[in-house]
Amino acid sequence: MAAAAQNANAARIRRLSSMDANRQDLIGGPTVLVPPQQLMALNGKGHDTAMTFERAKMHLEEAVTSSEETSPRSSSPCNLPQATPTDRYAFAFDIDGVLIRGGKPIPAAVEAMKMLNGENPYGIKVPYIFVTNGGGKTEEERCIDLSKQLELEVSPGQFICGHTPMREMAERYHTVLVVGGEGEKCREVAEGYGFKDVVTPGDIIKTKQDVTPFRKLTEQEWKNSRNRDFSKTKIEAIFVFADSRDWAGDQQIILDLLMSKDGQLGSRSETFDEGPPVYFSHNDIVWSTSHEHVRIGMGALRASLETLFKAVTGKELKTTAFGKPQLGTFSFATRLLQQWRKEVYGIDKPPKTVYFVGDTPESDIKGTNEFNESEMSDCNWHSILVKTGVYQEGTIPRFPPKKTVENVLEAIRYGMQREFAEVMKEKASNGEVDAEKATEAENAIEED
Repeated sequence: MAAAAQNANAARIRRLSSMDANRQDLIGGPTVLVPPQQLMALNGKGHDTAMTFERAKMHLEEAVTSSEETSPRSSSPCNLPQATPTDRYAFAFDIDGVLIRGGKPIPAAVEAMKMLNGENPYGIKVPYIFVTNGGGKTEEERCIDLSKQLELEVSPGQFICGHTPMREMAERYHTVLVVGGEGEKCREVAEGYGFKDVVTPGDIIKTKQDVTPFRKLTEQEWKNSRNRDFSKTKIEAIFVFADSRDWAGDQQIILDLLMSKDGQLGSRSETFDEGPPVYFSHNDIVWSTSHEHVRIGMGALRASLETLFKAVTGKELKTTAFGKPQLGTFSFATRLLQQWRKEVYGIDKPPKTVYFVGDTPESDIKGTNEFNESEMSDCNWHSILVKTGVYQEGTIPRFPPKKTVENVLEAIRYGMQREFAEVMKEKASNGEVDAEKATEAENAIEED
């Protein structure tokens, strides 16, 4: 009876595909509250986060009628029953320069995702997640964008943004300055994370316009910015959520706060060590766009700010960066992947190997290699560098990967071939297959 009731309930609801969803769909319907202590926590509770993200993407709708389409989309991994999920290994991907460039999918990316979802000669599906230093939007919005670009469904339970770790700071700080991104996006993200009082540079400029002599707010910025009495406001922390759209203005405001007394705008500390702390969502100096050459990113802003502070005050500025290559990000990614495998594929154990595919040696490859060698990793993290992003042909990466390939499709083929060779070696040692077949599988990797 219970099973029948459960099946009846399942027939009355359906999952809203991210291919059709928009932000209103994601925030409508049942409200899901995520306890801050679970978010990006390194105390073991982070396992709940992936499932919480996934529930946030579930949407209860009206009863399904006979005229409604009830079959899942063809791009969904659940649509490939002939392919069996592998519990041996998994993939993790950076996005910009690996799957997407200039807002458009890299040619090999769509085919690469299809291969992971079962369209491969091995008859398997391989679990995967996305770990990006990018941000400026909610995780849900990024998933919608990526779903449309890659022609498949991407869940928040598979996704980590550069600023995702900042969620856990919402309990620590009340009034914060949030910098970067387009329009009010980063304020919305911060408020969604639970920050109670979010200030933007626009708020400050609107209140005191000569704070940035060379920047004037546009009509839309003026409308979005909030009037407030900063004589009664203390900024407790500064968060750079996404790349700044106005370096000069943002750095001036941040510098004023760093030299202030207890985050009070207009004040000056005598020691220049009483200002609020500064957090960056990542530290990438350069990143890959549609331009033929790499463009400077948030890491460059961080270096510039530290240099400015020393030039003005004579003191060193200590800042904190999240994202890759910080080991905490990879630790959370491990738990996210394990929870995703469990909830979607019923695999309740960590993978033996995680193939991380990135384009930036200084963050993707460095972070993967260092995490793999650390005590925090309970499986083998195998770094793969693609040539479609930051990497420049003919250069020697400062942090060498385990494997360098042309694009993400080759990265997936390499990982699958390597795992197949491992399986054949194990079977050969057990006498299940001829040793010659195992040698052929291993040689196929070297030839490729």
